[in-house]
Parts: sequence; structure tokens; C-alpha cells
Amino acid sequence: MIEPDRTEWQVRCAFNAFCKLVLKNEAINIYNKRKQRQAKEMTFSDLTSQEKNQIYTLDKQYEGEDGECFQVAGKKITPKLLAEAMRTLPKEKRITVLLYYLFQLSDVEIGQLLDIPRSTVQYRRTSSFKRLKRFLEEHADDWDD
Repeated sequence: MIEPDRTEWQVRCAFNAFCKLVLKNEAINIYNKRKQRQAKEMTFSDLTSQEKNQIYTLDKQYEGEDGECFQVAGKKITPKLLAEAMRTLPKEKRITVLLYYLFQLSDVEIGQLLDIPRSTVQYRRTSSFKRLKRFLEEHADDWDD
């Protein structure tokens, strides 16, 4: 609480000192956090080859045509073919489909994220499905038993 005999100048000085103290302490906290993080970090050049091999994995799911495939309406659909079908979509439609299926967002959430109406999201999604279906029907190999 401000004392009645304090002048406006004294109040400003007290507030100024308080602000400087807060900023100084926050700078010290940031500096200490940065030092702690740097102590835990290691550059890639400092890693042994065994450690380097442990920090990544290779996704072999889409290598070659021998990977998993599934049959739909007598057509053989491979992951590579499905990826190629996705590449044929325009960017905005591809993003919509990926957000819907991979991130499981609703049309409303996608609309908010992309700043477009929900009806536009629904149109992009349904028209993309028609286009994907047409591409897969045209390019999928006939299923061989």
C-alpha cells in the first residue's frame, strides 16, 4: 500500500527499481537454464559411431513393391501406389486429407486451423476421395491369386 506522504517521484523510483530487479532475476534464470541445457547437450561430432546409429531408424515400409498391400474390388493397392495417388492431389486438398486421417481432426478443427469454412474442408475432403478413388482404379494392378 502506498504511504500518503510519499511523492509521485518516490513511487516511480520504487516501481522502477522493482522492474529492474524482476528483469535481472529473469535474465539470471534464463542464463542458468541455458547453462544447464548446454551441459546436457552433445554435438553430433562428439558421438561415437555406435551412438550415432542409435539416434535414428530407417522406415522400410515403402521400400519396393514387396511391402504390404491390400485388395480392394479386385485391385492390388500398395503403399507406394497410395503415396503416388496422394501426390496427385493439390496441396490444399492433400493437407486437408492428412489432417483428417493422420491427425484425426474434425472438419471444424481443420477449418479453424486453416482459417477456412467447415463446408470448404468437407468439399476438399470429399472431392479428394473421389479423385483418389479414380486414380487408384486406373493405376492399380489387377489382383493375381
